[in-house]
Amino acid sequence: MTALFTHSKPVIGVIHVGALPGTPRSLQTVTELVRQAKDEARVYRESGIDGVIIENMHDVPYLKGEVGPEIVAAMTAIGIEVKNESRLPVGIQLLAGANIEAMAVAHAANLDFIRAEGYAYAHVADEGLIEASAAKLLRFRRMIGAERVQVWTDVKKKHSAHTITADVSLGQTAETVEFMGADCVIVTGSVTGEAPQVTDVKEAKSNCHLPVFLGSGITETNIDRFYKEADGFIIGSYFKVDGLWSNTIDPTRITRFQKIVDQLKASA
Repeated sequence: MTALFTHSKPVIGVIHVGALPGTPRSLQTVTELVRQAKDEARVYRESGIDGVIIENMHDVPYLKGEVGPEIVAAMTAIGIEVKNESRLPVGIQLLAGANIEAMAVAHAANLDFIRAEGYAYAHVADEGLIEASAAKLLRFRRMIGAERVQVWTDVKKKHSAHTITADVSLGQTAETVEFMGADCVIVTGSVTGEAPQVTDVKEAKSNCHLPVFLGSGITETNIDRFYKEADGFIIGSYFKVDGLWSNTIDPTRITRFQKIVDQLKASA
C-alpha cells in the first residue's frame, strides 16, 4: 500500500466511464469513451488528487460475476490512457463482481489495484447471489504474473443484503479478507453517496492490519469526522456536478475538498 502513494491518507477520484459497448445505455464509441476518461483523469491530476479508479457504473443492469470480451477490451483501452494521462496510481472495478476480468485489465493496462466485491463470504445484490471469489482471483493473478496488482475489497458491500452472513460481523469480515490475502479493506454506507458509520470504520481497523479506505459518501462537510479514523478515501459522487455520480467532474468541488484535506493534514 505505501508503495503506491507518496503520503498517508490518499484521496482517490472515481471516473465513471460512459456506458460500454453492448450495454443497454451505450451511445458512444470506444474512442469517445477514452477521450472523456482522459479528460477527467487530467482534471484529477491537475487538482492534486492522489489516485484514480475507473468503474463501469453506467453499464446497468449489471451482469453477475463476469463481463464479456467487449467490456474487457474497452476498459483496457481506457485504462491505458487514464494511466498515461493521470501519471497516478490507477485502479479498476468491473461491476458486478467481475473480479477476474478486472485483474486481467489491470495487468494489461499496467494499473495498480482492483476493487473487488464478493471477495470473502457471500451476499445478495440486485444481480443475485454474489459468492466469494478470493480463491479463483488470487490463483488467476498468480497464473498471469500480475502479483504486483493489489486487491482492495469491500466488506459488507453497499447495495446488498447481508442476512445470510448476519452472524458474521463487519470486523470478522475484515479479519477474513486479510487472512485470505487482500491488500486493503473498503468500508461504505449502504448505498452510493451515503457515508459509512464511524463505528464501522473503527471496527474494521480493530480487527485487521490492512489499510481501511472509505468507499462512499465522503464530502467536504463530513471529511473531518472520518479523517483520523480512515487510511484513505475513494470519492465519486461528491466530485461530480451537483454531487450526482452520473454527471461529469466539477473541478471546484475537488478544489474545495482538497483545501479542507490540506488543513486537516496540517493540524494532524
